[in-house]
Amino acid sequence: MSKINNILLVGVGGQGIILASKVLSSGLIKAGYDVKMSEVHGMAQRGGSVTTQVRYGEKVYSPIIGKGQADIVVAFEKMEAERWIDHLKPKGKLVINEYGIPSVPILTGEAKYPEGVVEGLKNKVDTTVINAVDIAKNEIGNIRTQNIVMLGGLVKALNIDEVDWEEVIRENVKEKFVDINIKAFNRGKELVK
Repeated sequence: MSKINNILLVGVGGQGIILASKVLSSGLIKAGYDVKMSEVHGMAQRGGSVTTQVRYGEKVYSPIIGKGQADIVVAFEKMEAERWIDHLKPKGKLVINEYGIPSVPILTGEAKYPEGVVEGLKNKVDTTVINAVDIAKNEIGNIRTQNIVMLGGLVKALNIDEVDWEEVIRENVKEKFVDINIKAFNRGKELVK
């Protein structure tokens, strides 16, 4: 457990990134790791950028992940993946939600949503693409579970199997949403090889 692992979660306000990070951190603590988490809400209530940094290992002194230090970047929105890709290690992994949320300049017509973001990233780094919104909406029945679909994919990508993730979800999610979130988590795990 001496290696420090660095996970960067990025997206847009309202996507449930902070909840996913808290569930992840709780699970890692249960597994016996020292965990540090930092979160930044950049105008999150207005659809702005949100990032959380989770570092875990035997002993972690800081929650901050610098450029080129993330073992894995989990992007809940594809334009945010492009924005934060420079934080990924050269041999790191990218897990990206095939979903775009237009920013205010795009909505007002001042800019266009960039095309080919996912394809461009696939050419640069080891990338797994999950259509979490489609799965959450059409398979799970609640779009708000996209964050837990992504969390399941992340846990599978990191091979963190020593944790009872269903228990962790029960401890961190309101009781009436536990079953649907467990279903979303398990579905996310199935999507990553």
